[in-house]
Amino acid sequence: MKIGIVGCGAIGETICRAFDQGAINANLTALSDRDPASAQELADSLVNMRPKVMDTSALIDAVDLVVECAAQSAVPDIAIPALEKGRDVMILSIGALINEKLWGRIKSLAREHNCRVYLPSGAVVGLDGLKSASMAKMSSVVLTTMKHPSGLQGAPYIEQHKIDLNALKKATVIFEGCAEDAVSVFPANVNVAATLSLAGIGAKNTRVRIIADPTLSRNVHEICVEGEFGKFETRVENVPSLDNPRTSYLAALSTIATLKKIVDEIQIGT
Repeated sequence: MKIGIVGCGAIGETICRAFDQGAINANLTALSDRDPASAQELADSLVNMRPKVMDTSALIDAVDLVVECAAQSAVPDIAIPALEKGRDVMILSIGALINEKLWGRIKSLAREHNCRVYLPSGAVVGLDGLKSASMAKMSSVVLTTMKHPSGLQGAPYIEQHKIDLNALKKATVIFEGCAEDAVSVFPANVNVAATLSLAGIGAKNTRVRIIADPTLSRNVHEICVEGEFGKFETRVENVPSLDNPRTSYLAALSTIATLKKIVDEIQIGT
């Protein structure tokens, strides 16, 4: 399988290193980034793989699977052309799919062209349980995200409400609302809310709390799900990415695990 990665930031680089170390039994064929020089620097740093740096359109033509590691705003320009050309797509900026029109278009194109769209679990645990629970009636899905204030800097919600994150001395609830709203005002912080929504009871019914806590050194996600199956709770304390504190290292590892699952003969888990 020929794989191309669009977006060579912290997560994209971690995935490339996994390919280079042989963790994924597939060919890393191409890289693309809005800064071609950064993509070339990454490509040149690899030892065992020799991906070519291309623009996104050329990359789509050259691969079987396109991995989006760019940003929510870039998802339509990557996923739609790829699906139209019959390429499978993996989307990491899952928050973009809260847009029902875009999500509907992507599903329609995937069916029309017999493609697969992969959405990794990201920085949370328990998605397999949520998928299983969704086969019966669910009454409640609540996500509580706790991060150091530095991990929330620059979010539109913070700027719109002129919140001085540096002034916080203790854990403070910054946001409470539905996942649909959370994803729109924290686009770089709560992709996990979108993932839970798509796997569960939808973005309008999934509840989200975001807490800024200056005592934290890890990103914490707690999930509570209730329904006909019963109730489960999960908690994960993620080490932030060294290059981007707004995201978790586990998000990159989840993508690597999903790529392995695609190409491996043995499938484990829901």
